Amino acid sequence: MLFNSLEFIFFFLPISFLVYFYLLHKRLIIGAKGFLVFASLFFYSWWNIYYLPIILSSMLFNFVLGNSLNENLKKIQLPKKSLLIFGVCSNLFLLGYFKYTDFLINNWNQLFDTSFQLIHLTLPLAISFFTFQQITYLVDSYRGETKEYDFLNYALFVTFFPQLIAGPIVHHAEMMPQFANKWHLVKNYKNIATGLFIFAVGLFKKVILADTFAQWATAGFDHAPILNFLEAWAVSLSYTFQLYFDFSGYADMAIGAALLFNIRLPVNFNSPYKALDIRGFWQRWHMTLSRFLREYIYIPLGGNRKGRLYTYINILVTFLLAGLWHGAGWTFVFWGLLHGMALVIHRAWKGIGFTLPKIVAWFITFNFVNISWIFFRAKEWQDAIKILEGMSGISGIVITEKRAEFFSFLSSFDSITFGRVTEHISGGSSVLNYLIVGFLVNLLFRNSTETINFVSYSGRASLQFNYKWAFAFSLLLFCSFLHIFFGNTSSSEFLYFNF
Repeated sequence: MLFNSLEFIFFFLPISFLVYFYLLHKRLIIGAKGFLVFASLFFYSWWNIYYLPIILSSMLFNFVLGNSLNENLKKIQLPKKSLLIFGVCSNLFLLGYFKYTDFLINNWNQLFDTSFQLIHLTLPLAISFFTFQQITYLVDSYRGETKEYDFLNYALFVTFFPQLIAGPIVHHAEMMPQFANKWHLVKNYKNIATGLFIFAVGLFKKVILADTFAQWATAGFDHAPILNFLEAWAVSLSYTFQLYFDFSGYADMAIGAALLFNIRLPVNFNSPYKALDIRGFWQRWHMTLSRFLREYIYIPLGGNRKGRLYTYINILVTFLLAGLWHGAGWTFVFWGLLHGMALVIHRAWKGIGFTLPKIVAWFITFNFVNISWIFFRAKEWQDAIKILEGMSGISGIVITEKRAEFFSFLSSFDSITFGRVTEHISGGSSVLNYLIVGFLVNLLFRNSTETINFVSYSGRASLQFNYKWAFAFSLLLFCSFLHIFFGNTSSSEFLYFNF
């Protein structure tokens, strides 16, 4: 069940909201929490009910182990560090078995010329996200940063449907006090209005912007045999904007849906394409993943405490693992390596004391991110090479026939021809128009959480209620529903469902 589906918008979300607060109104707090867990598990198993035993057994295992680590259970008499290592390794083994077994077998066959059969395991939905989330719970329990909660509360922490499938990756301490807060057990109409507005913004990002950019990105990466200069840049930029609007749209819808239940999820995006350096990008992009990488990988590896060389190594290792987490493929690993190297160069650059003009710094940062996304998207190395060759002009430059007379002096160059510019990806002038919109939205406008003065789980969510916001809300929903009903976008999955 997708956030942008009619089933979710008109049935699941309103029914869950009404039943939850009806039970709370009748003072059936445990029943309300139990219903929300049931609804979240129903939401999760909508795709495939066979996923359900995996997440349930994972929850039970980590709950017992977490309580042992924070000494709420006295029955397991083992050193806490050994328990933690066992728990983390068990979670990583579960993730690795489903996500990386075929990747390892395939590479073993190529390396040693063997012919072991691939298992072709189906990747359980959200396993990367709920695995990382439960690893944070185990580590926080080991550090004594979690308090005692029963299994129902823990199940709600793991399965709460707005953040279950693709994050944000939340801490136990961020969520559980909110579910325990008595003021969150009654309907808050300001939260409801604000949540609906954020949800509408996210829905618009997904079905109007991301799914439109997806047409050109898919055509260029997966279908076009060759791309000319302008086509290749249009394809790469289309994916850059598709990925942002798709994932940030999901994050907005998650925040909005959670706010209906008086739960404030952490902000996951803060206009990352406005960043002036690669460090700033990662402080703005998928912020809860960046927090996980820093607190649970980079710092435990030693962070910057062992000198410059080890700092650089720790950065590279962290981002190699980040790339591998996103997908079982060498293109993902290379993407992680690129970002790790960029962060190392940035740190060395800052150490020397050099600075660049802001416009130049933004231009370099954005183009690096755009080019690195090519490897993130490419299914095979050849797909990435095809895009890069086109962007460099190796595959030729096509100028529209309408400008043939003006650019006739270029006809002597073999690499330059006149014809249909977007022959391999279609779209015509729409591609350029949407790319301009993408840049304007990302660079000139405030993001949704800035617009409504939303400040993470411990802050406030406020929206000034007036005709302007009512009109904006209505317009966003009208355009989105128009595309859902007539644009065949209701079945379009979010990109991070694959990770």
